[in-house]
Amino acid sequence: MPVIDPLPVFKALGDDTRFAIYKELGRSPAPLSASDLAERLALHPNTVRPHLDRMREARLVEVEPIHRGTVGRPQLRYSLAPGAPGLGLDPPAHTLLAGLLAALAEQIGGDGLDAANLGRRWGTKASGRRQSGRGCLAALVAELDRLGFDPVESEPGGGGGDTRRVRVDFLHCPFRELAEAYPELVCHLHRGIVEGVVGKATRAGQPVGMVEDFRTLIDRDPCNVTVSVGYAESGS
Repeated sequence: MPVIDPLPVFKALGDDTRFAIYKELGRSPAPLSASDLAERLALHPNTVRPHLDRMREARLVEVEPIHRGTVGRPQLRYSLAPGAPGLGLDPPAHTLLAGLLAALAEQIGGDGLDAANLGRRWGTKASGRRQSGRGCLAALVAELDRLGFDPVESEPGGGGGDTRRVRVDFLHCPFRELAEAYPELVCHLHRGIVEGVVGKATRAGQPVGMVEDFRTLIDRDPCNVTVSVGYAESGS
């Protein structure tokens, strides 16, 4: 973890606007663009950008270019840099607890199948509570966005008739540190969540689907899921 000099930090956060931007980045589960921050704070994006540059100089913020497969410049997404002070915005105990529980699960013999089953049950319940009436793809994208995965859809082709294949890339992974430490458990847990959401969204006359492929950080970056989307003939 890089060591941050406290003096530039105090100077950078001494401005009210920069402090407000910093708080928004600290609260967000996914990186934000200058336009996202401007909208949340009722500012112009041209006002936000120099403040972000100032915080980058102080090593408080890092930027990632996001290429969405279109012509033109990539969109810049900002997040707090590793080692940046949380200012009480993030619950460090939750991160510690998640790591300890993952270590415990591995120690007592929990495997990828157990993790996938647990994730599937959670995804089914979450979809039932929040995504009622949506098709499987809309439900999946909404839930992944809520969890901070920054999902982006693309159609890789290969579908036929009333079925189409849709790939959803995860441009940000809120589980990444844990996934790198416990890939067997965490990545299968994520797959189970995806399968639970997709399966629960099956309804008569609504778009439904099946998880065809799930690629984790071991396979590629960004991680992604491919869903085969069709239509249900009867209710589930």
